[in-house]
Amino acid sequence: MSSPDRLTITLAHSPDPDDAFMWWPLVGLDGAGPAIDTGRFDFQLETDDIESLNASAEDSVYDVTAISIAQYPQVRSEYILTACGASVGDGYGPKLVTLPGVELERIREERLLIAVPGERTTALATSRLLLGESMRWEAIPFDQIDAAVLDGRFQAGVVIHEGQLTCERSGLEIVVDLGAWWQETRGTILPLGGNVAKRDLEQRGGDGTLASLSGVLRASLDHALSNRAASLEWALKFGRGIDKADADRFVEMYVNRWTLEFGEDGEAAVQSFLDEAHEAGILGNPGTVDFARPIVADVTGVDL
Repeated sequence: MSSPDRLTITLAHSPDPDDAFMWWPLVGLDGAGPAIDTGRFDFQLETDDIESLNASAEDSVYDVTAISIAQYPQVRSEYILTACGASVGDGYGPKLVTLPGVELERIREERLLIAVPGERTTALATSRLLLGESMRWEAIPFDQIDAAVLDGRFQAGVVIHEGQLTCERSGLEIVVDLGAWWQETRGTILPLGGNVAKRDLEQRGGDGTLASLSGVLRASLDHALSNRAASLEWALKFGRGIDKADADRFVEMYVNRWTLEFGEDGEAAVQSFLDEAHEAGILGNPGTVDFARPIVADVTGVDL
């Protein structure tokens, strides 16, 4: 089919420093206009919390959207994972937290109720792999988990986003760092979140559309990293009260070489995680996970 001159792409991301850092070049700071050549794509950015985006993906609301890796089997018929833009726990990740003095074995043996940031999240799926059938949980908004554990409504919680940096300061104790546990027990990174693009973009825009779109996403990442100071100032607006040092640290954790490209090792880690969760009866069958890869990946000027 012939390709239209322009394609409008709705891209949804969570309102967090790492996502804001990555995608502002597609529309410019404060919507001033793209900071990069977006080819024949015009982008409209939308924001929502990750569990809401997971749910929206089930209804194919956005052309490109952030999702939890654990949600991929649920939406794989409509979406393909992009090779760039991932959030990866490279020896770190969501934290299982409690008030001081509560040990992992007590959580298991007494089946303590755990607050989690969403039924579709990788944080929950990984926690279930850790705790097994003894795990009891309830999903609440991610930014309420610290307070819910501190005031006794829950005996434990799984914190994500900036809560990974601030939970101990608020008086909580880290029982297990799920990313560290995964690396220690499986010997690989923990793929937490990714971006997916609608498969029908290939029909709407013609052959090669997904590869071209992936290339523009990669260019946005390259530009953001090459202009780190400006990107970080923008990202700080999405920090929910954290200071610049914490925002810088959070971005450094989740905008890295794995974000630029999963690569063979990263793609294998995604497949391995999803296969294990499926075999444990936690997730649906992921099949063979496929990825939309950019035609050209130019990292000139990017300093990680």
